[in-house]
This record gives sequence, structure tokens and C-alpha cells, in this order.
Amino acid sequence: MEIDYVTRVHGSPATLEPAEWDRLADLEPDPSPFIRHACLQALHDSGAATEATGWTPRFITLNEGSRLVAACPLYLKSHSFGEYVFDWSWAQAHEQHGLAYYPKGVVAIPFTPVPGARLLAESTAARLALLRTLETLARDWRLSSLHLLFSRPADLEAASSRGWLVRETVQFHWSQADAPHERYTDFDHFLSTLQQEKRKKIRQERRKVAEAGVSFRWASGRDIAPDDWNFFWQCYERTYLEHGNPPYLNPGFFRQVARDLEAHWLLFTAERNGRPIASSLIALDPLRRIAYGRYWGAIERVDCLHFEACYYQPLDWCIRHGYRRFEGGAQGEHKMARALLPVRACSAHWLAHPAFADAVQRFLDRERQGVGHYLDHLRLRDPRRRTPS
Repeated sequence: MEIDYVTRVHGSPATLEPAEWDRLADLEPDPSPFIRHACLQALHDSGAATEATGWTPRFITLNEGSRLVAACPLYLKSHSFGEYVFDWSWAQAHEQHGLAYYPKGVVAIPFTPVPGARLLAESTAARLALLRTLETLARDWRLSSLHLLFSRPADLEAASSRGWLVRETVQFHWSQADAPHERYTDFDHFLSTLQQEKRKKIRQERRKVAEAGVSFRWASGRDIAPDDWNFFWQCYERTYLEHGNPPYLNPGFFRQVARDLEAHWLLFTAERNGRPIASSLIALDPLRRIAYGRYWGAIERVDCLHFEACYYQPLDWCIRHGYRRFEGGAQGEHKMARALLPVRACSAHWLAHPAFADAVQRFLDRERQGVGHYLDHLRLRDPRRRTPS
């Protein structure tokens, strides 16, 4: 018998019940801190993800009686910035045929290419009901498409069963599971498992930073001082502006998550001659022992400083503190030389127009073949030492 769910559409995360949202998130295998209500609320309250920035919140909840059984962060988008799954060519094709691509619907965490749950649900039945609701609303609201970005396998399997199109990309992650025989005991042990030229390169890069007079200190949670948060923001903003773009996030967002997600942050600060020169902010899941490389910036240029701040310092910390995975973020084949290995990251897409859905399916079939060839190429460049078969 089909369950009669009560559907609600929320124009702000403030109308959600935080404890119930987080209860659903905690049912997932690896819920990142970014899917927690406090993070989504900070994105809204700070003005980073609102209608004014092209991210109009329409969060969906399904209740069975008084109990919340499924939910997702849906945004109506008037552009494709801040998603990290690129569909500009799809928008252009719609426009060339006289069809509007925007608004579209995106089930995602804004500005965050971290794989994980997007369809929070107590059961497979509730997850499928949430997808049916999304499709119905998309038709009612005349959206061109729906996009489930950087989602986990259960979400993708459910979406695929309803005819959504799955798209693959590649990210680079470090994992204790990649250790050849046992868990890494320290950074030198980790290096010893790499090929000689990779070990040599990493040691050279670390030595350049040290010989430039740069040292690092770290702090986590409540031990991160307000001055360190302020300096991090200065670095983060400057790095964006140097690349010709304003940052997606703002000081209000970081102040709010520092307060409301206190236990989920690790900050590295680089210093030279007694003054800070760079900062790298890592998100943590202390319960599941996962770290997420997210934000960085510098006010001085030092050769190899980015690698030290964003990869070597976090990896060293993860090994020392028993973390099982470090996710290095979107793109960046250079990460593989630092022993972050390629993994598939997937999204699912629903298009309202049947002809465009068919065309996109053919495009994704070709793209998937290309991703497969790319992964085969990357495996030939595996930085780990080859063990005799």
C-alpha cells in the first residue's frame, strides 16, 4: 500500500526543525558536516545562498503523520555558478532552441563539491517518494531540469531507477584503506609506501617551505582564536580576488559555522618571521574520522606553500589523529602526485524535455567513456610502490 506523505516546501531552512533534519542526516553512512542544518542555515543567514545570489531555497520535507521521513535541500537556480558540475553547454543548447534553461532545480549544498547524502530518508520507499515529489514540483513550477549533485550511491540508485541520467567526474582522496598492509603510523611511514621519485618530490617540496622560514601551527574547535578566523578570511578573500572573482562565502558564514559547528573545524596557519602568511581550513567529521579539504589563502607567495598547507600538513595531522579519509576537493590532477588517489564522484539529472533528455543521455554516454579512459590513464600513474604479484 502506498503511503500518503505530507509534503511541505520551505522557503528558508529556518522553518525546518534542526534536530529532525540532523536525525535524518545521521542515518546516512558518511554525512558530511555540510549537510547539517547549521551549515545550511549559515549559508542562508549570511546571504551566501539566497534568492539575491541566484540560490532560491525550496527545501522539501515529507512527513508520515508527525514524523519526518525524508527531506532534501532544493534550490531554484537562475545560473550555474557555484555547482562544480558544469552544464553551461546544456543551457546554451536550450537557448539555441528557444527554450528556457533557467530556472532549474538543484539538490545540492551550495559551493560544496563534497560527495555525500543529498536525499535524506529513513527508507528506500521514502527516498523514492522524495524523488517523485521533486519531479512533480519541477513540472508544476515549469523547471527545465533537476540536478542531484555529488550524491551518494543510494541516492543515485534510486534516481537511476526513475530514469534520471547519471553523470561521472573524478576527485582525488587519500584513505587509510590504501595503505598496503597496515594503517600508516606517521608521515614517514606513509611516504615509504610511495615510489622513490614521488617520495623525493614531496620531501623536496616540504624542504623548500621549511628553508623559506615557514612553520605551521594548528588549532581545532573552540581553540581556534577569533584573530585566526579573521586572518583566515583575509587570506581566503585575497586568493579569490587575485583570480578575478569575489568569494562565494563571506565573514558572516564563517562566524556562524565557527559558533554552531564548532567541533567540525581544523585550521592550519603558516607563519614566517613571527607573523602569519597563509591559512588552510579543513572540515572534520570527528565521529567518522573523515577530513575535508575546503578553503585556503595566502598573503605572501612561497614556492610549494599551497601543497604544504592544503595537503601535507592535513595528511600528517590525519595520520597522527587516526583519521581514515581525507577528501582533497574537486578536480586537480596535481593531487595525485601528492598520493591522493582518483575516485568517481557522481550526480544525477532529470530533464523535462524528452528530446533534450535523449541528447544529454548520448552526451553522458560519451563522457562516461572518456572518464573511464581517464581513470585507466591515472591508474598507470599510481604513485604507490608496486608490490610483487
